[in-house]
Amino acid sequence: MRRSAAAPSWKDSAPLFAALGDETRLRVVTRLSEEGPLSISQLTEGAGVSRQAVTKHLQVLAGAGLVKNARDGRENLWQLEPSRLAEARRLLDLISKEWDDTLDRLKAFVEE
Repeated sequence: MRRSAAAPSWKDSAPLFAALGDETRLRVVTRLSEEGPLSISQLTEGAGVSRQAVTKHLQVLAGAGLVKNARDGRENLWQLEPSRLAEARRLLDLISKEWDDTLDRLKAFVEE
């Protein structure tokens, strides 16, 4: 794939998509997106995985910059990092545009 001048560093973006590539982590991101900041206890409810598993998934998401936690009394509340999700969207839009451009060139070539 051609790399445009505005293309990001794909190496820096890989952890973002790797973190989102797991079904459980994607469900956590979805819940945080829909419900706002939640504790690990709240995230564990209905998740079908243990509290330890949710904690490990949150650590992966935090390492990718997708979530952060803040203390609220005795609890840690986890929330999304909107800028990182916006970056994922921007990257997907860039990939989509490159594919559209490639398909347009192929169509023009075939029609010649």
